[in-house]
Amino acid sequence: MTTEHSSKTYYVSTPIYYVNDAPHLGHAYTTVAGDVLTRWHRQRGKDVWYLTGTDEHGQKILRTAQANNVSPQEWCDCLVEDAWKPLWEHLNIANDDFIRTTDTRHTERVREFVQDLYDKGEIYKGGYEGPYCVGCEEYKVVGELLVSDDGEKLCPIHKRPVELLKEENYFFSLSKYQTRLLEFYEAHPSFIQPESARNEVVNFVRQGLQDLSISRSTFDWGVKVPWDEQHVIYVWIDALLNYATAVGYGANLEKFERTFPADVHLVGKDILRFHAVIWPAMLMAQALPLPGRVVANGWLMVGGEKMSKSNLTGIKPQDLTAHFGVDAYRWYFLRAISFGQDGSFSWEDFSARYTSELANDYGNLASRVAAMVGKYFGGTLPESEAAGDAEEALRQSLQRTVAETDRSIGDDLNFQGGILAVFDYIKQVNGYITEQEPWKVAKDDSREGRARLATILYTAAESLRAVAVLLNPVMPDTSQQLWESLGAEETLGSLASQRVHNAGEWGLLPPGSKVTKGAVLFPRLAA
Repeated sequence: MTTEHSSKTYYVSTPIYYVNDAPHLGHAYTTVAGDVLTRWHRQRGKDVWYLTGTDEHGQKILRTAQANNVSPQEWCDCLVEDAWKPLWEHLNIANDDFIRTTDTRHTERVREFVQDLYDKGEIYKGGYEGPYCVGCEEYKVVGELLVSDDGEKLCPIHKRPVELLKEENYFFSLSKYQTRLLEFYEAHPSFIQPESARNEVVNFVRQGLQDLSISRSTFDWGVKVPWDEQHVIYVWIDALLNYATAVGYGANLEKFERTFPADVHLVGKDILRFHAVIWPAMLMAQALPLPGRVVANGWLMVGGEKMSKSNLTGIKPQDLTAHFGVDAYRWYFLRAISFGQDGSFSWEDFSARYTSELANDYGNLASRVAAMVGKYFGGTLPESEAAGDAEEALRQSLQRTVAETDRSIGDDLNFQGGILAVFDYIKQVNGYITEQEPWKVAKDDSREGRARLATILYTAAESLRAVAVLLNPVMPDTSQQLWESLGAEETLGSLASQRVHNAGEWGLLPPGSKVTKGAVLFPRLAA
C-alpha cells in the first residue's frame, strides 16, 4: 500500500458536468469510479474529500435554455435539482460536496483568480478568429476537424458543424508555459494516466502551445471579467477553478491548504487537455501546487459511437438499475471495462455477468453458507476446531487477495483488476465448499465429524466476512446486507469502520455470531 501523508486530505474530483441535458451512463461511469475510489480510501482510514458538481455557464447552456424558453439560471436549477442530484443519491454516491459554477462562493473566487493573473501581466487583450465547437466550448485546431459529404467542417467529437468565430478577447499567456509543462511531465511520469493519454498530451504540447482566449464577448451568460464587464470569462477557465474554489480558495485558507491540490482528477479523455495542459499552467501562473494525477477514463460505446446525448446514444442509468439493481450497476461497468480504455455496453453482457458472477458465484455462496449454519448449528457460528491444509490455503489466498485488491483499486485505479481478484477468491471459496462437501460431513455425528463440519462452515463464513469488507466500496448495500447476515454488525461493529488492511487478518469473525439467512443478495432477473 502506498504511504500517504497523514495531514493531507485525500481529494478526488469528477469533472463538473454540463447541464445541457440529464445525465447518462457516461457521466455515471466516472462518478461511480470516483465514489469507489474515495470509499476505498475511507476504509484505509484516510480523511477524504470527494467533489462533483455541474458546469452551468457558456454558450451551450444559454442556447439550450433559449430553446426551452426559460432563463439559463432556471434551466440549470431545474436540471440540477430534478436530474443530477437525484441520480447521484440514487446511485449511492457519497460525495462530500456538490459545487455549481453559478454559486456565489465560486463566481467571486473566479473573478479574484483571473484578476490576479491580469495584475501579474499573465493576461492581455487581443483578437482571434477560428473554428469553434459550442458542444465542446472550445476553439478547434483546423487539422483535427472532420469534413462532411457536403464539405462542412465538423467537430471530431460531436460530429456537428463548427462555427467560425471572430472576437476581440482577453488571452492567457499559455505558450510561455510549454517548457515548464514538459519538464513537469518528465519529472512526474504518473501525472497523466493512462500512458496512452500521457503520450497524447506530451506530443500535443511539444508541437507548441498557442495563448488561450479566456473571455467571450458575443454573449453574456457567464462570470463577468472584473476589469471589463463587456466580456465573460471563458467557460473552461471558470469550470477548472471549481477544483480550487470548492475547497476554500480565497475563503478558507486552513481547508485549502489541508485539501488542495486534488490527489486525483477523474476526467473523460475528450477533456484531458484542459486538465493536463491549461489547468496546470494556470496553477503555475499563480504559484499553486499541481494535482497528483489526472486520470482519463475511456468512452462508453454503443454501436461504435461515444455514448452521449448529441449522438442520441444516451441511456438513462435508471433504465438499468430498475432491472439489475443499484449495486449490480455500480459493479458492472467497473468490472467489465478496464478503466482508462474505451468499452462497449450491451444488455446481454450485463445479464450474463450478473447471472454468472453475482447471482450464481457470490449470492449463492452467501445463501448456502447462511443456510447451512442455520441448519446444522441453529444459526450460531461454530468455532473452527480442525483446520488443515485446505483452510490454510484459503487463509493465505485471502491475504494475497487483500494485498492485490488494495493495490489495484487504492493505488492503481485498476478497478477491474481489484474486483476480479475478489471474485477469484469467491470462486476459491465455492470450490472449497464443493470439495469439502459439508452436507456429507454433517451425516457424521461423531465429535470429529462435528468439529470438521464446524471448521468448514466457519472458514466459509470468515471468508465472506472479508469479502463484505473488500466489496463494500463497490457494492455498499449488498455488502451491508451480507455483513448483517453474518452477525458481524453486532460483534465487529459497523462495516464502514472496517479497515482494508485488516480484512486479510484471519479469525476476526467471532464464534457465536448469529448468522441469519436474509433476502437473496442478487435475485433472479425478470425475463
